[in-house]
Amino acid sequence: MIPRSLFSSEHEQFRDSIRRFIDKEIVPHHERWEENGIVDRELWPKAGAAGLLCPNLPEEYGGYGADFLFNVVIIEEIARVGATGPGFSIHSDMVATYIHTFGSEAQKKRWLPQMAAGTVIGALGLTEPIAGSDLKNIRTRAVRDGDDYVISGQKVYISNGQLCDLIVLACKTDPDAGAKGMSFILVETDRPGFRRGRNLKKIGWKAQDTSELFFDEVRVPVSHLLGKEGGA
Repeated sequence: MIPRSLFSSEHEQFRDSIRRFIDKEIVPHHERWEENGIVDRELWPKAGAAGLLCPNLPEEYGGYGADFLFNVVIIEEIARVGATGPGFSIHSDMVATYIHTFGSEAQKKRWLPQMAAGTVIGALGLTEPIAGSDLKNIRTRAVRDGDDYVISGQKVYISNGQLCDLIVLACKTDPDAGAKGMSFILVETDRPGFRRGRNLKKIGWKAQDTSELFFDEVRVPVSHLLGKEGGA
């Protein structure tokens, strides 16, 4: 095997810690999670306390201020045991990254520490029944109404969909502008009008919840816009 020089001794010390956590808290339960189609929610705060969530976030937002190779170590160690259930990468490497990169200071302070702690679980709402990789054709609409957006639409194949508390949701804020009319809006899943659909059965990755999500005139404040309109 070709020796790897990518990781430092700090990365390898972190790897040892992560491996112990995975062997104790994930491996013994994964078969049951595959049968249930979802991991235990209790895993998430345990993972946060052990440093498996958002380690590359700055310390002021609950992370370690580490480089992204720490995230890579987590991905490698989960892959080592074939644990497809925990949707940590969606949560840490995608959702938290969107918020940290494009969010306001208020949005970062509100959500990122909770995501790093595993008390809030994130999902990324992109795919729709008729818009998979062609995201400019999404139909989910966010219509401005005073100080709110009113969101209506449907998403499908959303990882962490059954467990998530917060969604970075792709919407059309200007349906006549094509790709330039797409925006990202932060939507909490306890808002009236939001509904989870089926936890979808799959050929593989059976322990990871993958869901339909429905939005029926869900109201969110304009302050939940991530970045600017058309920024998605």
